[in-house]
Amino acid sequence: MSTTSNAASTRPPAAAPASGETAADTAAKPTRAATASAPPARKRRPMLKRVADHKGAKRAAPWVTTLGLFVVWELAVRGFDVPQSVLPTASESFAAIWTYRDAIWMHAAQTLFTTVVGFAVAVVFGLVLGALVGSSRTIYDALNPMLIGFNSVPKVAVVPILVMWFGIGTVPAILTAFLISFFPIVVNVATGLATLEPELRDVLRSLGATRRDILMKVGFPRAMPFFFASLKIAITLAFVGSVLSETVASDLGVGYLMISASSKFNMPLLFAGLLVIAAMGIAMYELFNQIERRSTRWATRGSGGQ
Repeated sequence: MSTTSNAASTRPPAAAPASGETAADTAAKPTRAATASAPPARKRRPMLKRVADHKGAKRAAPWVTTLGLFVVWELAVRGFDVPQSVLPTASESFAAIWTYRDAIWMHAAQTLFTTVVGFAVAVVFGLVLGALVGSSRTIYDALNPMLIGFNSVPKVAVVPILVMWFGIGTVPAILTAFLISFFPIVVNVATGLATLEPELRDVLRSLGATRRDILMKVGFPRAMPFFFASLKIAITLAFVGSVLSETVASDLGVGYLMISASSKFNMPLLFAGLLVIAAMGIAMYELFNQIERRSTRWATRGSGGQ
């Protein structure tokens, strides 16, 4: 009993509350341990960063950038007093689209038709040849030099040959679109199939899988992201091929319209043709971009799967 009393008497007295403080105020203050264990306050991101990460801002960014480009174009031409025969303003080019809308619509429809047909043929042949090249080392060694050499030939040099064979018109434009968009599809499909590791092939064979099973159930699914990525590139190249052929050997299409406008020094119509081609290319690119996102949503992409 005396020991307990002595221990109590040696215990330091509790700190008296400061003047003006009540005991309740003192008890309400956090202790040092509680303060040390409390998580730090969350640092707020800068407003510019929050705006940039907003979905609406991301969707509006391309439109704002494009509008800014047209504004700079307009102001630069007017500010430096550039003659219309050299470079029209953006407003004059858009006005030409409206003024010649009937002719532009007809020629744009023809260019879109030849581009899509040539692109579709390229997809079929690209898939077949890419599968052959990617699934067999022997076929790869046999065809790879020829494919590289063929792709190195400027397609503008092929157009006169196509004209000699098929005449002026739609067929040379379709074939040029096919030839220029064919190579990326072959390379990407073959690359996708080549990513199948030899160790994985050995494991699948040990489990009883045939070569066809490995190709159809593992190889092609792995190659799909590569294939859809190549479509976005190939469709824009197909537009290049169509317009290239139309400027040389056609009497219809946006390429022919632009050559006709240049011969008459109608620069607004010439730039209107460029804007129409760019718009169609962007639209088709975005179409296949959406198809890629929905078809390969399972794939791990470099952009974080978005």
